[in-house]
Amino acid sequence: TPLDLLSPAKPPTTAPQLSRAPPHRRIVLLGKTGSGKSSLANTIIGVKDLFKVCHASTSGTAVCQFETRVVNGRRVQLIDTPGLYDTAPGAPDFNKEILNCMIECAPGVHAFLLVLKAERYTRQEQAMIDVILKYFSEEALKYTTVVFTHGDQLPEGEKIEKWAKQNEALKTLLEKCGDRCHVFDNKHWDESQHPYRNNQYQVSELLDTIEQTVEENGGRCYTNDMH
Repeated sequence: TPLDLLSPAKPPTTAPQLSRAPPHRRIVLLGKTGSGKSSLANTIIGVKDLFKVCHASTSGTAVCQFETRVVNGRRVQLIDTPGLYDTAPGAPDFNKEILNCMIECAPGVHAFLLVLKAERYTRQEQAMIDVILKYFSEEALKYTTVVFTHGDQLPEGEKIEKWAKQNEALKTLLEKCGDRCHVFDNKHWDESQHPYRNNQYQVSELLDTIEQTVEENGGRCYTNDMH
């Protein structure tokens, strides 16, 4: 009716804004027994003793352990795998655990963290890399960041990239991993105010590296099909 035409227009109804869920990243930690994998996982998650840490020569991780937390605005699922080269009786079946890991990580892994001590890179470390590549493939290195623990071993003022490239075998490994590397000290750097030798700074940098890796891989995950 004409009167209806003169009525004030009703304001358009707006749909409620849905808050965006943080990106979910599935991250697998790999390394030999005693490398500091589980301590690193606790440092990244920000909860002490969430992942079992063992200071003996046997692996503290008998089966894959999965934990999810929101870290720096990202939903992070960390998968801590049993340590390689655990030769003790009753040592975990690495083959079985890697299979379990890939099943739990469906549809795939966003990033692998290859955990090494910031010490001498020996034939045993190289042999460990060869074993890992048997379980996965060279393709996995496109998704891999090398993370060094025991960062207090670094000479004062030296960054991990420079230190790592002094060893030819380690330099070659880093190149295959896109020169992605970070350093932590799970024992000494938690309360550090140093701008570089600081775990909180390194966690932030590491998560940024993982996001960059996801982007470089076109958002695709590493899957069993790539094996």
